[in-house]
Amino acid sequence: MNNQKFSVISDTSNYWLKNAHVPVCLIETDSEISSQTREGLSLVNIEIREGVITQIVHSSKGLPSTGDIPTVDLQGGMVWPCFVDMHTHLDKGHIWERSPNLDGSFNGALDAGARDAGKYWNAEDIYRRMEFGLKCSYAHGTKAIRTHLDCFGEEVNIGLEVFQTLQKEWEGRLILQPVSLVSGDYYLTEAGEKLADKIADIGGILGAVPFMSSDVDNELDKLFSLAKERQLDLDLHTDENGDPNSRVLHKVAKKAISHQFSGKIICGHCCSLAVQTPEKVTETLELVKEAGISIVSLPMCNLYLQNRQDNYTPRWRGVTLLHELKKQGISVAIASDNCRDPFFGFGDHDVLEVFNMSVRIAHLDMPYGDWPNAVTKTPADLIGLPNIGRIRVGLDADLILFKGRNFSELLSRSQHDRVLLRNGRVIDTTLPDYCELDSLFE
Repeated sequence: MNNQKFSVISDTSNYWLKNAHVPVCLIETDSEISSQTREGLSLVNIEIREGVITQIVHSSKGLPSTGDIPTVDLQGGMVWPCFVDMHTHLDKGHIWERSPNLDGSFNGALDAGARDAGKYWNAEDIYRRMEFGLKCSYAHGTKAIRTHLDCFGEEVNIGLEVFQTLQKEWEGRLILQPVSLVSGDYYLTEAGEKLADKIADIGGILGAVPFMSSDVDNELDKLFSLAKERQLDLDLHTDENGDPNSRVLHKVAKKAISHQFSGKIICGHCCSLAVQTPEKVTETLELVKEAGISIVSLPMCNLYLQNRQDNYTPRWRGVTLLHELKKQGISVAIASDNCRDPFFGFGDHDVLEVFNMSVRIAHLDMPYGDWPNAVTKTPADLIGLPNIGRIRVGLDADLILFKGRNFSELLSRSQHDRVLLRNGRVIDTTLPDYCELDSLFE
């Protein structure tokens, strides 16, 4: 987008954005917003004063008397609230060049990641890679990030300390939330209990990767007990595989009900649902709904890893049952997951790319409906940020202005010329150069 037109507001904090196409699902207003397009967009004018949204009116009503307030005509370009990326792995990011996953498999990713951590991970290494990821996220329009952090052994001290440093340094620009990442059996140990205490101390979320095993019920009982005792929410990796017999999500839901767990529960991936029988799927979804569990899908990473075999074309897309979950009334969000590491060799921390790819992978178009919520409003609500990820009078003018005037334009051509407003001000969207990381790979 030509930023020159925004020079008229560089010296003022009061102005109108005129002729903005906004997904109606992202607008919260008492005023009637009518005349939607077939894609669920509405053409509106948005008033911003002192960095806050003060009016949202349909463009057909014209502009109220603006006096000396300048107007920027977006000519139908789309406007979104800032993104919420609720499932990432910032501590693993950008290690692909030194630790690639040579066979592209899930086990290959686990092995490459573990080798990299053992050889290279120290405070400086983790800090620089995480900071690089935050710079990318911020420049692309993300406002809040939840990241899973490896917390085995000494990694818990290094990773969480680096996270807390960055959390403080980025305060006011990015909201950062930490989730512990260990296998489910780790919480059966004394170290696991200490980790739960540590997570409680820093205001984090208790996370784990429970696998189907003879001891999974004990692991889940312990996990729920630790979370209840410390009043922690749960964010779990479940069934990240194509095994129809992997039913950890089903077990988590049953345990949540039996423990009468009142905290929030997020389950990520849930890939195996897509290869289970309709009867098993129905049984699991009913329990998930009853337990109040929400699901976050990671379509790019799952497409990359799942069903990969040598000289074999994958027969399924790896993603969970997004449409069926949503139809059941279960909250569903989408996030980026890994970035340029053994679990996903690509990515740039751009949630628009995540949404773009998800639309293609999971058929989130025809109609688009309220799927834009999956990377904005829904994840914001799920991670406890009810004033983010939506456009509403009284909220900060944290907006993304795209040149694309409809979904076809938005998702067909690169939107790297997007303009970002934070508190109503245009911010620098220059991405960090990859050479910033070169010394980590020497």
